[in-house]
Amino acid sequence: QVYPVESGGGSVQAGGSLRLSCVPSSYRSYSMGWIRQAPGKEREKVACLESDGKTNYADSFKGRFTIGRDDTEKVLYLQMNNLKPEDTATYYCAADSRPCAWIGFRYNYLGQGTQVTVSS
Repeated sequence: QVYPVESGGGSVQAGGSLRLSCVPSSYRSYSMGWIRQAPGKEREKVACLESDGKTNYADSFKGRFTIGRDDTEKVLYLQMNNLKPEDTATYYCAADSRPCAWIGFRYNYLGQGTQVTVSS
């Protein structure tokens, strides 16, 4: 498939954890990452991973979220710890041919998204 496919969203209480997974697209990307969009807000960058393993995080997620690649399951993942109600959003897996620093939240290819809801 051309577009990434996400899974792993759900509902969790504040302080809990979730792990999102993404089956990469057939598109030969240089970077893959996660962005999110909360109701009534603009999309924002979460984290990005380049093909050489270099990672790039938005400041507000450093220390709580971890992006990585599971080579056994052949998926991109986003481990989210210490979740807060303000993390409630639709999370999108994305792919692009450019380095992370050039992308922000504007990727060439986006998945359909997976909903994460954090209750207080």
